[in-house]
Amino acid sequence: MDPKSFIENHKDRLLSELFELLRIRSISADPSYNDDVAKCAVAIEGHMKSIGLENVEIYPTSGHPIVYGECLVDSKLPTVLVYGHYDVQPADPIELWDGDPFEPVIKKTDIHPEGAIFARGACDDKGQMFMHLKAFEILKEQGDIPCNIKFMIEGEEEVGSMNLESFIKNYRDKLACDVILISDTGMIANDVPSITTGLRGLSYVEVEVTGPNRDLHSGLYGGAVANPLNILADMIGSLHDEQGKITIEGFYDDVEAVGTEERAIMAQAPFSQEEFNASIAIPAEKGESGYTTPERTSIRPTLDVNGMWGGYIGEGAKTVIPSKAFAKISMRLVPGQNPDEITQKFINHFTKIAPASVRIKITPHHGGLPYVTHTSDPAYKSASKAYETTFGVPALPVRSGGSIPIVALFEQVLGAKSILMGFGLDSDAIHSPNEHYGLFNYFKGIETIPYFYKYYSSIRTNP
Repeated sequence: MDPKSFIENHKDRLLSELFELLRIRSISADPSYNDDVAKCAVAIEGHMKSIGLENVEIYPTSGHPIVYGECLVDSKLPTVLVYGHYDVQPADPIELWDGDPFEPVIKKTDIHPEGAIFARGACDDKGQMFMHLKAFEILKEQGDIPCNIKFMIEGEEEVGSMNLESFIKNYRDKLACDVILISDTGMIANDVPSITTGLRGLSYVEVEVTGPNRDLHSGLYGGAVANPLNILADMIGSLHDEQGKITIEGFYDDVEAVGTEERAIMAQAPFSQEEFNASIAIPAEKGESGYTTPERTSIRPTLDVNGMWGGYIGEGAKTVIPSKAFAKISMRLVPGQNPDEITQKFINHFTKIAPASVRIKITPHHGGLPYVTHTSDPAYKSASKAYETTFGVPALPVRSGGSIPIVALFEQVLGAKSILMGFGLDSDAIHSPNEHYGLFNYFKGIETIPYFYKYYSSIRTNP
């Protein structure tokens, strides 16, 4: 196996093919781009066929289509299902881009001195998804496919993967696999490769506090009537104690503790509290006592107010006691916590602490399960060895503070773990103007992925 020589011999083509994909405005959130999303699915189908995948097919959904292809070499060998998405975020605000978001260009930056591809979807996720097709092309051309490989590329990830659950349930047998391989995350730095081993779950609720039946004159009624905004502020303020812990009864009951050994490994990742504070212009950090900032944002659950409103917020003054006050609250969850159970615990607690002078309404919104892959898993070991082969140093395990609900869904429906081999950087501005993806990262991903298949097949067939 020699991925590096293949990349050197085909570098221009590997870029031009990706550029063609990036020019397609596959914005899944805007119905006016539905034809472009469909066009992108057809382009993915064509690429799959051109590199030798079999049973390639576009599967319609009630939204945007899913593209599937496979290479089944031997039923005795393990099977890897590759997941990715070809849809992208809207490019707005267009005026903040340095150029056309859908006309990719290569520019050098301080972080990417060799150049980076600037375009919507360059990193999230067309560039990272396309690495997998090119990695398979290497295996196919060099006659060295060590396991069965399936591809499932969807067009709705940026709008919540609304039809993915029904698809994988309907095609459970077709998608049967031993592990799911995903590149839709990042790594610490180009010289510090890392593997995302954990994702936080989510519970999201909206609360409504009602006092009087209408807005009241604050002079005539002030001091005799409960102000819903004051009440809501007090209730929210009571949700954390002085140590930064969440006060909801039973909130931490099922939290899976992270051992000192894993915390020590996580601590090897370079991190500067001073640089972190400066990057977001805060005078000092704040969080749960006993944990570092990287731990607070990854292995610990959180509760945050995402929005709070009520009363008069227009120009000038209007002296009213508002009838209602509202807040949107999100809770990031860690392995062991169930979003439905946490939502119910929040409802019970918030209702309990409400004073008799107001009425409370709580509306649950979306949620998602947390996820963790342990470093003892064969897929993790294979990925780590692949990184070490191409980067020259072992990959560090990291837990992300974000949520990818489909990862837990895959495990529930397909019974398979996912391995998150991301090659992007935090600085790549995904979802933002001037999104970009380093040439180093793109080519290094294509070089590294074939080794994952090699090592995973070896570990699974020769444990």
